[in-house]
Amino acid sequence: MATEETTNETETESESAPDPTDSESEPAPDLAEAERRAVHEVELGLEWFQRAQGQLLAFHHATGHGMDHLREAERLLRESGRDDLADNVRDELLPHGVVDDDRWSYDVVENYQRTLLAEARRLEGRVRRELTGGRRHVAERRQERAWKERSNER
Repeated sequence: MATEETTNETETESESAPDPTDSESEPAPDLAEAERRAVHEVELGLEWFQRAQGQLLAFHHATGHGMDHLREAERLLRESGRDDLADNVRDELLPHGVVDDDRWSYDVVENYQRTLLAEARRLEGRVRRELTGGRRHVAERRQERAWKERSNER
């Protein structure tokens, strides 16, 4: 199972991996304005989903740290003779999921990666392949060229 997940993640990541032949000196493909804007919006959407993944990872790690502190609190409560409170931490909080009783933070992260993020990566790769020949950041490259040309006009 782990091998299958690794393979799928690698395939998904390679679909949106940088194209080593993509060069800032290459001219942008001949796109209609609406196509160029659509490609840009898809790229931005993926970038925001990747940022959201980072936030989910931060949430996952923060939840884990909180649980670590509760585990220590359980130990200290037992040491203090407050087994009733320690039992409450052990039985009610430590095994509790973040979404409901059963879904832990890692499950939320994995589900996000497997569904929305993976689907957005596939779409972004397809849009780039079909509209830009796989080139990334066509809108940014166009803007960069325009700014450099404007600067050279002085």
